[in-house]
Amino acid sequence: MRNYLRQFGDKSFTAISGLSVLLLTAALLLVLGPLLWRGVGAMVFQSTIEFRRMQYERYGRGNFESLKADLAKVDKIRQKVFTLIDDFSAGIDVESFRKRTKRVYRQFKVQLRNRVKNGTLTEKQAALLEKVGKKIRNRLLQAYETTNADEAIRNLDFVLTHAHDRLLTQLSSGQFFDLAREYRRVVSAVDLTRREEYLESLKEVKRIVKELLGPRRDEPIPALAQFQYGATRWDRAQQLLDRLLWKEQWVQQQSGMPLRKIRIRRAEQFAGTELARLFPLMEQNLEKMLLPRWTFYWQYFIDDSTPGHFFGGVGPEVLGTLLLTLLSMVVAVPLGITAAGYLAECTSDNQFVRVIRTCINTLAGVPSIVFGLFGLAFFVLYLLPKLGLPRGSSILAGALTLAVLVLPVVIRASEEAIKAVPQSYKEASLALGAGKFRTFISITLPAAAPGILTGIILSISRAAGETAPILFTAAVAVGPIPETITQPTRTLSYGSYDIAVGDRLAAQVPHQQYGMVMTLIILVLVLNLTAIIIRGRLEAKLRGQ
Repeated sequence: MRNYLRQFGDKSFTAISGLSVLLLTAALLLVLGPLLWRGVGAMVFQSTIEFRRMQYERYGRGNFESLKADLAKVDKIRQKVFTLIDDFSAGIDVESFRKRTKRVYRQFKVQLRNRVKNGTLTEKQAALLEKVGKKIRNRLLQAYETTNADEAIRNLDFVLTHAHDRLLTQLSSGQFFDLAREYRRVVSAVDLTRREEYLESLKEVKRIVKELLGPRRDEPIPALAQFQYGATRWDRAQQLLDRLLWKEQWVQQQSGMPLRKIRIRRAEQFAGTELARLFPLMEQNLEKMLLPRWTFYWQYFIDDSTPGHFFGGVGPEVLGTLLLTLLSMVVAVPLGITAAGYLAECTSDNQFVRVIRTCINTLAGVPSIVFGLFGLAFFVLYLLPKLGLPRGSSILAGALTLAVLVLPVVIRASEEAIKAVPQSYKEASLALGAGKFRTFISITLPAAAPGILTGIILSISRAAGETAPILFTAAVAVGPIPETITQPTRTLSYGSYDIAVGDRLAAQVPHQQYGMVMTLIILVLVLNLTAIIIRGRLEAKLRGQ
């Protein structure tokens, strides 16, 4: 009976242990699975012609002839969109009509003065013509200003009654009549009473179309990279198309009730106008205007990014994270092993040592932001300037701060690993004539190496993923690739944080944030896997395999 109970207890414990491992694995997959899945979207997605153009212009990738042919193909369809917008804008945004009218009048006055000088016209004739031209100009400006269609037509008809005057038509004032005819067509096609409403919606339409298709070929190149190209991803293009086709409004459906957000079709706003044709044109031809195709963007891990992480990859962030992590380990591991060796081999369990161990355990639980403030005060503002190094954030200051952060973990793991080495190993070494120091270096440390590596693995994971300690000491959101360790750097953890707390741009590039998180997870896994492989080989060597 006793054996049966013991076997039952052993099997139950084994089952509970296995179930715990399964639950832990499931929880890990539940947390990391969605992050990794979304992060993959930074590399595998449907790219557009704008992405391929950006890759060629910024990184020199792709075939120029193929890209040129595709751009020529899409430009033919895009031109229809631009023409519709331009034609409608001419009647809604009358500022261009106003500027052209004033320019024509100035040219007209200069021509009159020249005609008087060369004797073609007398001063009396020139004065009479200038008076007529001024009246025509004023009536045109009145036509532009009014929102009453009948009043606008009366002013335009007054202007056109002078179109038979040969002197006026021969001078630059003849352009007045072309403007009057052009604006008359606008008045007949647009409800002028809704001009302000149209103008506000038109600005939003223009902005969305520009985000979708990018700037026109004849426009000046914008200074910021995010405005130099249209939608580079098909998923982003579909979101913009939805914003173009639908407008959100807050309305009060019942008196006394709170406002409610509804969606209305933009085509209904512009019903009866030429611009109403724009929306079905965009909906039916967007794929032809952007030419989406599946892309594996593996260069995401090595490419630099534009300010705000709108385009590009995480190359500098990966480099910065590696530099900070590895440099912090270079500092923390020797100090941690030395301290652990002293505590395990050179001291007795007295009050002083217990205080030291208490301090180490306390440091292991201190919030990371406290280490960041310490690094700012001690390394950035005091120690490094004292050594003649530049004052400010740097890779060196961040690595030293991270080293202090992970030092308690390294010390505790190393001390326990050293204590776990069998006493017989040390006794055998001492019996063969080796001193205590040589025994520690040649026998104890190699035997404790697997346990020490376990602490290093935990430290690497923490150092690579910390944001608060490097927030004040090493990290920047935008900057060049560092050339020395006395310069600040971009990192994956801080880059993800910067996007998360960023402005409206963050909502437009969620794949960049998930991509950074995915890259950080992969980087930590690779570093840990490397350390685990090294630990496994050491264990095999110790077992004589």
